Amino acid sequence: MYNKVEICGVNTAKLPMLSDTKKAELLKRAHQGDAYARDELINGNLRLVLSVIQSFAGRGENPDDLFQVGCIGLIKAVDNFDTTLDVKFSTYAVPMILGEIRRYLRDNNTIRVSRSVRDMAYRALQAKEALSNKLNRDPTIEEISAETGFSREDIVNALEAIVEPVSLYEPIYSDGGDSLYVMDQIKDTKNTDESWLTGIALTEAISTLNEREKRILLLRFYRGKTQTEVSAEIGISQAQVSRLEKGALEKIRKQL
Repeated sequence: MYNKVEICGVNTAKLPMLSDTKKAELLKRAHQGDAYARDELINGNLRLVLSVIQSFAGRGENPDDLFQVGCIGLIKAVDNFDTTLDVKFSTYAVPMILGEIRRYLRDNNTIRVSRSVRDMAYRALQAKEALSNKLNRDPTIEEISAETGFSREDIVNALEAIVEPVSLYEPIYSDGGDSLYVMDQIKDTKNTDESWLTGIALTEAISTLNEREKRILLLRFYRGKTQTEVSAEIGISQAQVSRLEKGALEKIRKQL
């Protein structure tokens, strides 16, 4: 769906492309109140929105919704871009589009975060940005706490609460077509390769037993029955159950 030609009624194959010179001209006219120049500039940069929403593929989000939200970020970029700065418009617009989409995903997350916690987190982020500009480095949590008046613990909890959940299948690195995903970086201390291989070997070893031996092990070790209960169920003596059980276990040990 992220590669479809039409999105939100817009034929992406026919989207215009603007040169840097044309963008600069349209930005100047748009900031002077020219509504036609503003519309042309927005339409000429819709490809930026498309490129940004590609990074959200595979998350189950409707691309039409993301495209519309991204367009809001693009419009904000058009209206707020400072033409006096020696910065390309796309360099300024992409973070604006990305931020708008991330904000939308946070606010519409299935894990609901209270408005007061979100407000605290946003104030902490604003304080962090202001302090970064002032100190020319990333501020510490303690400095953000002093700036906002919130406790260190409240700030940490609020910032963690608004972090967007990441899919285990989110690609984090790609080299020559071979992608590395989040799940590749997660360690499982319980289901290790050794235990997994042991499980396979055990299954193969059990498959070599006859049906009576399999049934005895099933009743004894999977259903927790005593040898007396097993003997009554399958119609043989307890001594025979004990002998067959020991023989089956010995076969499995040899296989392993």
